[in-house]
Amino acid sequence: MRSMQCLVVVGLYLALLAPASAFDGTPARNEQITPEKMTASEALRLGAKKYYAGDKRAALDSLRYAAENGQPMAAWKLGRMYAEGDGVTEDDVKAFDYYSQVVSLHGEDSPSSPQAPFVASAFVALGNYYLTGIKNSSVKANQARARQIFTHAASYYGDAEAQYALGRLYRENNELLAVRWFNLAAIKGHVGAQALLGETLFNLGSAEGNRERGLMWLTIARSHAGLDPETRWVVDLQEQYFALADEEVRRAAAKKAEAWIARNGTATATTASSLQLQ
Repeated sequence: MRSMQCLVVVGLYLALLAPASAFDGTPARNEQITPEKMTASEALRLGAKKYYAGDKRAALDSLRYAAENGQPMAAWKLGRMYAEGDGVTEDDVKAFDYYSQVVSLHGEDSPSSPQAPFVASAFVALGNYYLTGIKNSSVKANQARARQIFTHAASYYGDAEAQYALGRLYRENNELLAVRWFNLAAIKGHVGAQALLGETLFNLGSAEGNRERGLMWLTIARSHAGLDPETRWVVDLQEQYFALADEEVRRAAAKKAEAWIARNGTATATTASSLQLQ
């Protein structure tokens, strides 16, 4: 099993470093970085301190130094900063390159390692880039490659965001596979997966049990969505299917949702936006 996982990772590396990517696995040197006798981990901590103090420009040198010396969390953070234009000019190609560095150097790290959530997040970011491509670059849309990347992050790292992405990909042509991936993310507390699992189950045939489970997951998702504007669609979706269900299904779903929340609390899955540098 381990040998098979290694083969999958090697295959992903070759795919990611193919001509579609401009990244060669080695970050460009930044001549402005001059800290003496500083380890990559020390540079990461210094960069994180500067970043969270609000001095993002000053944080760049330390984070770049750490990334150039193999610190995956620093490379991941730089990828996020360039992807979002956070303290730097937005540049998806640079973001892609930093995420590729994380994957190429650490994609086989143990799922229990401290950097595993950042590595998994880098895989997901690359998968998302391959879903759409990057305009005016060599990174073209390639859904098959995106699915391959998501599958590795979802199965090897058990990443909820990757499982959610797979559920969305399979939803159009294989509802049973979509349910499988949505369910894995939903039980980890991924709000979007809970909502789409609920909708998929509700519409999966006319069995009352599916409608109950579907509305249950939609209700759980709504309880997690709160007042966040970005998850307003979850509230709207739950209200839509609540209106379609009969009273018996509503009561049964509410009871099951309350029981699930009582057992599992309101914790949500770890996502890229919730990752913090230490």
